[in-house]
Amino acid sequence: MSLLRAILCIIFPPLAVLDRGCGTVLIVFLLTLAGWVPGAIAALLLNYQASQR
Repeated sequence: MSLLRAILCIIFPPLAVLDRGCGTVLIVFLLTLAGWVPGAIAALLLNYQASQR
């Protein structure tokens, strides 16, 4: 995961997972609406897992 994407995960989580698909963006968006921290954690985890593959 690049540094730019990690910063994007923290600043605006749904934008950081935009290339993962509509369902992922929706889930991260809803988590971000519920609270910024859950959305940021979900975005970081999803991007970390994708970079490990």
